[in-house]
Amino acid sequence: MHNKKKITINRAVVLQEIQDQSIILAGLILYSLGWTGFLLPNEITTGGTTGIAAIIFFGAKIPVGITYFCINGILLLLSIKIFGFKFSFKTILGVAIIGSLLSFLQLYLKEPLVKGEPFMNCILGGVLCGTGLGLVFTYKGSTGGTDIIALILNKYRNISVGKGLLICDVIIILSSYLVFHSIEKIVYGLVVMGVTSYTVDMVLSGARQSVQFFIFSDKYAEIADTIIKGVHRGCTVLDGVGWYTKKPVKVVVVLAKKNESVVIFRIVKQIDSHAFISQSSVIGVYGEGFLQIK
Repeated sequence: MHNKKKITINRAVVLQEIQDQSIILAGLILYSLGWTGFLLPNEITTGGTTGIAAIIFFGAKIPVGITYFCINGILLLLSIKIFGFKFSFKTILGVAIIGSLLSFLQLYLKEPLVKGEPFMNCILGGVLCGTGLGLVFTYKGSTGGTDIIALILNKYRNISVGKGLLICDVIIILSSYLVFHSIEKIVYGLVVMGVTSYTVDMVLSGARQSVQFFIFSDKYAEIADTIIKGVHRGCTVLDGVGWYTKKPVKVVVVLAKKNESVVIFRIVKQIDSHAFISQSSVIGVYGEGFLQIK
């Protein structure tokens, strides 16, 4: 019996890991498609090592995938030397996949997916790249690149990681003037950077957003049991006093993901349509089933 339980737990962990890696792969595909389908054909560049690779491609016609591999290879060696192999290992897979996808897609996507609309390509490319990066970051993936430079600056120059990333990206975008001699291209690059950053934030905040329920009902026990079984969320039952009636009441407290709200409302309505419910958004929930305490 003990061995059987152990196998079940390991199987669940493996399935969860497969699901996480599949979503990370989908994010990397979206990021690569945003670059090769909307930005590169319009000669638009933005930050990161992909931006450096794009500038070199426009200037020297070296395929983006090759330059991306080379730059990240050097940065990974620096990362291993400074931060250790354990920290750097998780970025290797992401770098390998993005480099391969960029090389493959560039062979087939020679023209922008939306022709004659450079600004629209900026928006669509930024949204795709931001969505892809957001999915990767949500599921603990990594794309390496200028993240490593920002961490090195943070370690030796006391510059915050966010400020370090911003400095790197702006320098990369401004350097595209050396190739294009166009202020317009710089503006497009800054627009892509802004759209990408905003989309990443939206994806991350949407994935992490949680809600809190206070449920007042005489059928509190049945409601709590059903939520635990149906939504797989823990419940806490508090003792209270209805001050108008001066009678004791039970309050079911539930913390859940926002996308689970509809199911919880349906459960309460089916059991006690006269229940009193309060729902509120919470900034962060830390612990089992939610975010890890850092």
